[in-house]
Amino acid sequence: MTLPRTPSFRLDDRRALVTGAGRGIGLALAVALAEAGSEVVLVARSADEIEAGAAAIRAAGGRADAATLDVADAEAVATFFDENAPFDILVNNAGTNRPKPMQEVTAGDYDAVLDLNVRAAFFVSQACVKAMLAGGIRGSLIHISSQMGHVGGPNRSLYCASKWALEGMSKAFALDLAPHGIRSNTIAPTFIETPLTRPYFEDAAFKASVLAKIKLGRLGQVEDLMGAAVYLASDAAAIVTGTSLIVDGGWTAD
Repeated sequence: MTLPRTPSFRLDDRRALVTGAGRGIGLALAVALAEAGSEVVLVARSADEIEAGAAAIRAAGGRADAATLDVADAEAVATFFDENAPFDILVNNAGTNRPKPMQEVTAGDYDAVLDLNVRAAFFVSQACVKAMLAGGIRGSLIHISSQMGHVGGPNRSLYCASKWALEGMSKAFALDLAPHGIRSNTIAPTFIETPLTRPYFEDAAFKASVLAKIKLGRLGQVEDLMGAAVYLASDAAAIVTGTSLIVDGGWTAD
């Protein structure tokens, strides 16, 4: 009897780009891909943070470099991809949020959230894909979405708008790119405890409201997303495209 073999989760022969990689989720996903063998380029505007992150990955035995780039600058993004070898894996992680009731949202708030969470993600993906196609690469696009891309939430009108847009965008990418062997998926986390979100949880009432919705009874940690990214980047997910991997502790199951 010939037994089936589990496809490899290793990424030894691949190059990955992670945006918003200076801290929190982005840094964790860069670490995960490097641990799986990928050469990783950490991208953000904060040069000191990504340099430190890349250095720590190298010190741990991984392959990593840092590239300072404002992903909201479409021209700079296009130039970056023109000047670099094509990537096999893209993790679109850079994002922002301005939580407030919809009636208090300003045009400036709208532009800040939608420009980074949607527009920048689109044009980073486009530039990356053009290089993949030119290099004949059958790659993986991974967009960091949110459970708020599947449900609504109070004070989250802009964030929900951007993440629902990202979910739809990824599905359309998947259809456009399937003939070329390029996959597009999202990871949709619940509230993840990071340096950025930790101050919110100092509000006991807010933390209690969040934990009441997370059925597993705890906040998410960056480590909860690392395996998901490796899976979607690897041959283990070779036929997975156009979907969302929801990592929410049961929030959206209710």
